[in-house]
Amino acid sequence: MMTLGAPEIDEALPWGGLPRAALHEVLAGHQSAASGFCAGLLARLAGTRETVLWCGRGRGGLYGPGLAAFGLAPERLILVRARTDTEVLWVLEEGLRSCALAAVLGETNAIGLTAARRLQLAAESGGTSAFLLRSARGKVEPGPAATRWHIATALGTDGDNEMKPRWQVELLKCRSGVPGVALTQKGETTFGLPRSWLVEWRDGTRTPAAGGFAVAAEFRHRPADPVVDEITNRIAAKSAI
Repeated sequence: MMTLGAPEIDEALPWGGLPRAALHEVLAGHQSAASGFCAGLLARLAGTRETVLWCGRGRGGLYGPGLAAFGLAPERLILVRARTDTEVLWVLEEGLRSCALAAVLGETNAIGLTAARRLQLAAESGGTSAFLLRSARGKVEPGPAATRWHIATALGTDGDNEMKPRWQVELLKCRSGVPGVALTQKGETTFGLPRSWLVEWRDGTRTPAAGGFAVAAEFRHRPADPVVDEITNRIAAKSAI
């Protein structure tokens, strides 16, 4: 399990963070914002000793200094360019089954249920985290992913005399095999979802271990939402019956 470093988000997940050896989906409301968010995730998984793989589509490349800002060092990254979704999925599956990586990420347009299940099985057998990054505009089908996130850009802050990356992070789906308050719809289990946070990056370029996500102070201290509280109470009451 990998914590995001933001207790408000980690505690909303039944595992206390993101489970490893599992498939996760990231829907990009804004491509560059979602790529930055994913870079932060991969950096936390890689740490200072492990390697991650990023398989992109087309001719565009990743911006090295931008990745470094999230603590993802070039020597910890294997970058692959693919022409089709089929090639992306092949690269991811090979990376997962190698058991030599901390995580793999693939940029895709859309994948079928069978392909998603193959990735989930490969992640489990290889003990490696897998991420699918794609546009939020496409149709989203039920699948085996442990979590599904929607990432949009948010206005940064210069409170420390430098702009901090910010995202609107929404947890759309969460699967779990552990006890907890849950709702099941169309075969998918959700824990009072969706949940949303305004998140910023805590710089870790000087000390990578310190890098991580943090819920923005103004969001963290805002008054409780009575509607959300009412929904949560109803879910808890229903589960107790």
